[in-house]
Amino acid sequence: MRVVCDTNVLAAALVAEGLCRDIVKRRLPAHDLYTSKGMIDELVGTLRRKFRVEPRDVPFLKAYRERAELVKPEKLKRPVCRDPDDDLVLATAVAARADCIITGDDDLLILDRFAGIAILSPRAFVDAMDRG
Repeated sequence: MRVVCDTNVLAAALVAEGLCRDIVKRRLPAHDLYTSKGMIDELVGTLRRKFRVEPRDVPFLKAYRERAELVKPEKLKRPVCRDPDDDLVLATAVAARADCIITGDDDLLILDRFAGIAILSPRAFVDAMDRG
């Protein structure tokens, strides 16, 4: 499956035990991961600003950059979400021809689907994978 992980899922996986960390450690290795420079920059900024962590101190970030394929986000015909950062996630997923986006962001989750791409909460992603 072609997957785009929103910044909030990756940040949660880095800073706390729980569902997001389980997804990153156990579930994502079986899938093709996609991101964009803008999404990586957002993750780095989030780590610095919210968690006071320098990216060089996070081995996972280097591994994620090496593992996830970098795509150039598609230009959306019009704004979709209230938050421009959310449109970046959608544009990245479209460029990646992703099957799903994993996010904890309600502004994305309310869409349910975008351009044929499922938008799933971490719990919904795990449930879907467990159903096969």
